Amino acid sequence: MYKIYVDGQHGTTGLLVNERLAEHPQVEILEIPYEERHNRELREKLLNEADLVFLCLPDEAVEDTVSLIINPNTKIIDASTANRINEVWAYGLPELSAGHKEKITGASKVSNPGCHATASIVALYPLVEEGIITRETAVPLFSITGYTGGGKQMIQTYETTEERAYKAPRQYALGLNHKHVPEIRVHSGLNVNPMFMPVVSNYPRGLAVTLPLSVKDLEKPMTKTDMYELYQKYYGDSIFIRVHNVDETDDLVDNAFDVQGSNDTNYHDLYIYGNKDQIQVISRLDNLGKGASGAAIQNMNIMLGMDETTGLL
Repeated sequence: MYKIYVDGQHGTTGLLVNERLAEHPQVEILEIPYEERHNRELREKLLNEADLVFLCLPDEAVEDTVSLIINPNTKIIDASTANRINEVWAYGLPELSAGHKEKITGASKVSNPGCHATASIVALYPLVEEGIITRETAVPLFSITGYTGGGKQMIQTYETTEERAYKAPRQYALGLNHKHVPEIRVHSGLNVNPMFMPVVSNYPRGLAVTLPLSVKDLEKPMTKTDMYELYQKYYGDSIFIRVHNVDETDDLVDNAFDVQGSNDTNYHDLYIYGNKDQIQVISRLDNLGKGASGAAIQNMNIMLGMDETTGLL
């Protein structure tokens, strides 16, 4: 049994990581009472007792917490934004390539990806790697997500307010400066920032990023079938990324896309729609699953040498 400690286990992501750990057959959870969550001495003891620590903390608290870990055998998964473009930390998206997974396998420190970023990077990475989109392209990305990704305060607001604005989708990060933008740029292989346009809406969970493509502007001619085959090449052997048939209709509801269709799973679903001139790739996941706690458990399994699906299927 591996000893696991979640620092920040009473926050949204921490609670969900703990829920998944409770169902995991090969771990023992080191818990801290809610009233002791700021007890530095007790936290330090638990951090160094664990085989692996999840940091579910604000960005500004991560560096200090890492400094408390002096046990060289304690592995760390950081769920914050703090280290996602830090080359010292492995980036926890193993499906991108064999090299990505190998780096996670041998890492003592892994940065868990963001939800919007995961959906964006999985859609973009093969296109950039194959030169279908140049690295200098300011790629447009439209993302819609449920409100749980915003944490406890946003959840409380959506579930208690009667204000009209919260009853409809709300565009935010209007300056095109969302905190996931650097992460998307670096890990998809772009040299320029994408035009990332997020929308939060009045449902709890479920996220979909849409990547629109004009066929005439691509560096190589591509049809929808070509796009499907490319994604199969990269992700066809993946356990958790599912590439759906071109113009898939079975999963539609009244001929419209279901943003919540991957909820309560660790699956990441890719869909391809459009026509001969324009293609849209829709990349969907549960923002609290493959976009957060599910990915964290998957990375833990890989780092500790367990089957990566343990506790996730």
